[in-house]
Amino acid sequence: MFYEPSADPKALPLAIDPFKSLVVPRPIGWVTSIGPDGAINLAPFSFFNAVGDSPPVVAFAPQGSKPDRPIKDTLANVMATGEFVCNLATYALRDKMNLTSARLPAGVDEMQAAGLSPVPARLVKPPRVAESPAQLECRLLQIIDLPTWDPAERQALVIGQVIGIHIDDSLIKDGRVDIVSVQPIARLGYSLYATVDNSFRMPRPD
Repeated sequence: MFYEPSADPKALPLAIDPFKSLVVPRPIGWVTSIGPDGAINLAPFSFFNAVGDSPPVVAFAPQGSKPDRPIKDTLANVMATGEFVCNLATYALRDKMNLTSARLPAGVDEMQAAGLSPVPARLVKPPRVAESPAQLECRLLQIIDLPTWDPAERQALVIGQVIGIHIDDSLIKDGRVDIVSVQPIARLGYSLYATVDNSFRMPRPD
């Protein structure tokens, strides 16, 4: 099969565009931000990843609008404050993570609505999710506007430098992070998710 991506569903060879089923698994950026008025926002993003490590840098891509504003709350908050926190989403937290994906009005605290607990960060204002076993405190580096087929639906890439890292002590075994033990969840295509529940070692050739 070969096809050219198109905004017209009729031009696609399948009922649902399979693109997001091919770039997998995608880590979930479970991002906490805070508005200028102090309102907390928590939302998951499936277009998220680490893009550098010296210094550590992450990026996520909020896209689309909301019924009550032209851009997503997370993007608006990061543009206003320049800070955010990425919280590790795990299998144990899957249902609460999914609750925070609801399109709630601006100013509604998704963390509270999902029954999650905020805990202060060390270096930035947005709080961390207490139930998450690891969090990355981030300072905004750059926002890049990406192409969009619908001018009313902004698509942006938010790039942030990680300036603080929190890790639950239970994850650390023999001096390394045992990430498989908490089963991080990742996004596939459609409404499918996967868990990281096994790993294998493959040393790089000399």
